[in-house]
Amino acid sequence: MIAVADVSALRKAVKALPGRVALVPTMGNLHQGHLSLVRHARDVADSVVVSIFVNPLQFDREEDLQAYPRTLEADQALLEAEGVELLFAPPVETIYPESMAGHTRVEVPGLSDIFCGASRPGHFVGVSTIVCKLFNMVQPDCALFGKKDFQQLLIIRRMVQDLALPVEIIGVDTVREKDGLAMSSRNNYLDAEQRSRAPTLYAALKNTAAALRRGRKDFSTLEKEALRMIAEGGLKPDYIGIRRAEDLSPPGKDDASLVILGAAYLGLARLIDNLEVEIP
Repeated sequence: MIAVADVSALRKAVKALPGRVALVPTMGNLHQGHLSLVRHARDVADSVVVSIFVNPLQFDREEDLQAYPRTLEADQALLEAEGVELLFAPPVETIYPESMAGHTRVEVPGLSDIFCGASRPGHFVGVSTIVCKLFNMVQPDCALFGKKDFQQLLIIRRMVQDLALPVEIIGVDTVREKDGLAMSSRNNYLDAEQRSRAPTLYAALKNTAAALRRGRKDFSTLEKEALRMIAEGGLKPDYIGIRRAEDLSPPGKDDASLVILGAAYLGLARLIDNLEVEIP
């Protein structure tokens, strides 16, 4: 595996890669969820590029940015074991050479200021900006993103469509622990007692999905019931939303493809999850 940290070396290395090139953008501290993206990338492309960059533009709190785990040596070893051809791990100065203050930003209106965007103002502007930059730097044929960040996935799809970027966006199913908790680097913030309560979010989503499949259409009531279940499980609810999976708009009675989005706070961690539901 080749590891590079500047754009000129990156572009030179990418040009030497054979065949179809896949990009897996990450912020490091890799777990099995990230590695599932890498393995899926291997199935759909000839060469795999992984980026590791903790992007300050998408953090709304400085303390959260500083606390984010950075494990580059361990990450590099995992990627080498997976046979990744190229790692791009740039410093902040490479991505934002003139500082972030006056940097051009990419915003996807409508999708970026709801749910996680409402809870973390500016977060998705930071996400879409860095992803757009990575696409321009790497120029991959396809890029892979986990469905755990469902809102993020839709935002990136819309950005690619609107800006006519020649990148195929591939969503990969969420990887879960045995008790259902979605894998996340932020799970490292949980102590043992909090970790035992964390699956409550997924359980609430599953209960809501089962109710939808049984034919319930009282979406607002279902959301309130899920919020209550999360709170009773010892988590601090952020939101639960039942939306159309296509565009996160409020569902109608006849919509068949839905997604249940949820987020909750637990100690120092903010957990997010979702379930896609097909209504018979």
